[in-house]
Amino acid sequence: MTRPDFVYTVYIAASIERVWAALTDGAISREYWGGRQVESDWRVGSPVLFRIDADTYDVVRAKVLAIDPPRHLAMGWTYDLEPVPPASRVTYTLEQASPENVKLTVIHEVWEVGSEVDEGLKNGWPAILSSLKSYLETGKPLDYTKRWEGAACAR
Repeated sequence: MTRPDFVYTVYIAASIERVWAALTDGAISREYWGGRQVESDWRVGSPVLFRIDADTYDVVRAKVLAIDPPRHLAMGWTYDLEPVPPASRVTYTLEQASPENVKLTVIHEVWEVGSEVDEGLKNGWPAILSSLKSYLETGKPLDYTKRWEGAACAR
């Protein structure tokens, strides 16, 4: 059995509903995800986009593959580039670790032949998830991810 290319687990002092909202509500995601506002109607098959500003989207393109709020979200993940690279898969799993803590696991795995989880993703996910944790626990995201605001994600 092959292993996913990236697995990251973080424990967050927040309710499972609050963590779920942070992952799926654009007004919250823009606070910790380098200004990116996640957009989707969160139905299986629907696109997931990351708005940078009124006229610009990040090159990341995702599609909802499975969803079970507030515990599970799986997305096909690719980029708006030519040629379009093969998709990988991102899965969020949320578990109530204790009455006041949530265990969030993100798995980003090779999904289609030729897809990859590159160093940018392997470095980006820990920063995004650390900023999410900081934002939910203190009200302030990491300065590191705030520096990404306005810049399109390069692949």
